[in-house]
Amino acid sequence: MTKTDLSQLYRDYIACLNGQDWSSLGRFVDDGVIHNGRRVGLSGYIEMLERDFDEIPDLYFDVMMLISDPPYVACRLGFDCRPMGKFLGLDVNGRGVFFTENVIYEFREGKIVEVWSVIDKAAIEAQLASQN
Repeated sequence: MTKTDLSQLYRDYIACLNGQDWSSLGRFVDDGVIHNGRRVGLSGYIEMLERDFDEIPDLYFDVMMLISDPPYVACRLGFDCRPMGKFLGLDVNGRGVFFTENVIYEFREGKIVEVWSVIDKAAIEAQLASQN
């Protein structure tokens, strides 16, 4: 797969997430997908995403930076949203926050087989502190 093909496949995956089209997610994510070192499988991956959208009703994945080097994609995602209740152990309670997530994906045969993800929790903590 070329860099351009992989980049487009990734953008199609992000569109699937933003559309909450869980029935199509298997086109992009392998049945045995691993997330941050833990095998969650496709069903666990969907459950994780459904929980994210339940906790953050206005969740939207914004691709800020995308680097494709097959079989890997590295992406910086931006989120401008209002998580309900606790988010990452923080009492956000519907307040607006902006944060980023740095993610690396490994693709095999056109599907995501492993994901390494880090969310900038410190940015959320700083925003919450300044809102008090």
